[in-house]
Amino acid sequence: MDKTNFIGYRKRLGKTQKEIAELLGNSIKAVHSYEQGWRSIPPHVERQVYFLLSRHREGNTPVKNCWTVRHCPKERKHHCPAYEFRAGTLCWLINGTICQGEVHKDWKEKMAICRKCEVLASFLTPPSSTTPR
Repeated sequence: MDKTNFIGYRKRLGKTQKEIAELLGNSIKAVHSYEQGWRSIPPHVERQVYFLLSRHREGNTPVKNCWTVRHCPKERKHHCPAYEFRAGTLCWLINGTICQGEVHKDWKEKMAICRKCEVLASFLTPPSSTTPR
């Protein structure tokens, strides 16, 4: 997540810098630093922002489970924590998922795949019918 995404997501959530800092358990100085590009956005903050967006979906459009979207074979599903914990719409939040047939070594590698996936994109991409706040 870069500073432009962070600012856009904060605005979509309808939060001020102070309010998002409180939600994230961060200082307002940290939020300023993220938005100015002085500090990179840490994985735990990125996860929290995505979680908030996932619960804030405009129109509550249903999202398919990741194993349906990715057409996972039975064997892969049964070894994947997203399937085990029935978190097919929160798969991007869980480490150790088996997207593209393998577990990814770190958050950065995992998110490079997740950002291209319909499950995460379903709430990161704003609906065309709404205007930014």
